[in-house]
Amino acid sequence: MKNIFSFALTSIAMSFTAQAFEPLPANPPIPADNPMTAAKIELGKQLFFDPRLSIDGTISCNSCHNVMSSGTDNRSVSVGVAGAKGGRSAPTVWNAAFLSAQFWDGRAATLEDQAKGPILAHVEMAMPSADAAVKRIKSIPGYVQSFKAVFAGEDPVTYDNMAKAIATYERTLITPNSPFDRYMRGDKTAMTDQAVRGMKTAESVGCTSCHNGPNFSGPALPAGTPFLQKFPTYSGSSYEKKYDLASDLGRYGVTKDASDKNMWRVPTWRNVAITAPYFHNGKVETLSEAIRVMAKTQLNKDLSNKQVADIEAFLHSLTGEFPVQTFPRLPDYAFSSIVEID
Repeated sequence: MKNIFSFALTSIAMSFTAQAFEPLPANPPIPADNPMTAAKIELGKQLFFDPRLSIDGTISCNSCHNVMSSGTDNRSVSVGVAGAKGGRSAPTVWNAAFLSAQFWDGRAATLEDQAKGPILAHVEMAMPSADAAVKRIKSIPGYVQSFKAVFAGEDPVTYDNMAKAIATYERTLITPNSPFDRYMRGDKTAMTDQAVRGMKTAESVGCTSCHNGPNFSGPALPAGTPFLQKFPTYSGSSYEKKYDLASDLGRYGVTKDASDKNMWRVPTWRNVAITAPYFHNGKVETLSEAIRVMAKTQLNKDLSNKQVADIEAFLHSLTGEFPVQTFPRLPDYAFSSIVEID
């Protein structure tokens, strides 16, 4: 009986380990109603980089999600039109296609839904309405031509199609072949000994109970089903007050369900070494401090300096290879059709 019980525990552990440590797939999930095409990717890229989608022509998607770098703006909170600031840090757009829901609170089911939000947010791109954004796009002849080439219908320049194009481009923003991925595929020289120790330490102390799966953001779930965890789980630590971790109630702001207070979508560990500052409010400046904060607030554990250094080395091994990005040539206004939005 003891041997059978031990075998069962070993099988469960092996199954969990396989789930916790998986290489990144070559391609993300692609929705049936928004297939990938080269023309749609290029249109989405132009829209992603185009500041004319903001009210005053100063802010683009790339302003806060810089794909020439970390996929964030590396600010505690982003700066929108006229210097406006929200209350949350910009999550990285790299590998966001593997998430089952978008935004820190998981309120957007898909990349398409997410793409619609910042353009209309008053602290971000501040367009007064979806119709105003469409009017701006229609005033640019090159966009009208591209939308007609990519989408069907008599009037293809729509807000939904704009979001579909941007989401299609974002699904190309995948960072494969990190040292960890190469290690998991058989190259045992790809990770340093310290990084391997850190991988084992992260598992043994409990970090991978939440940060698992190929994106280290939780298990694969249906689109629109965020993988949520309470943060902080163990309240009252010195970190909670120091970094103001609990004042933003997270998912509760969307659902108004008391059980969702301080619930957050689990962020990816992919490329985490370059996406500082950390957490939803961007209050923690260094990765080593973020590791200590998470250990204490989520696991009620105080890690040694060696444990922290080893886990940090492991997290560095999750920085992947970035596909080369170039600024696209944006279509020009027709001089007589420049549109001002009040």
